[in-house]
Amino acid sequence: MDPDQGLPSVVRVTDAWEFDPTSPKSEQIAAEIERRIRNGTYPPKHPIFEVRLVQEFGVARDTARKATAILRERGMIFTVRGMGSFVSDPSAWEAEPQ
Repeated sequence: MDPDQGLPSVVRVTDAWEFDPTSPKSEQIAAEIERRIRNGTYPPKHPIFEVRLVQEFGVARDTARKATAILRERGMIFTVRGMGSFVSDPSAWEAEPQ
């Protein structure tokens, strides 16, 4: 746990994570975060920090930003200006196809 924020420590997935070269990294990251949201690893209101995505997946900030934009479009997360992005309540996305 991150003692400052009570959040799980960053886990670098890049050691085990292999990106598919035929699909944009941002889409693959968004799919992984969506999987974590759907299985409850990231509950409603859990923060989704771009900087953590950069660290965890070893990608550029722009790639992380595109991944969060994809998740926002799918209704999986919402963003509060000046505060960050957070997991949406399941009612915002549970009817969506998986």
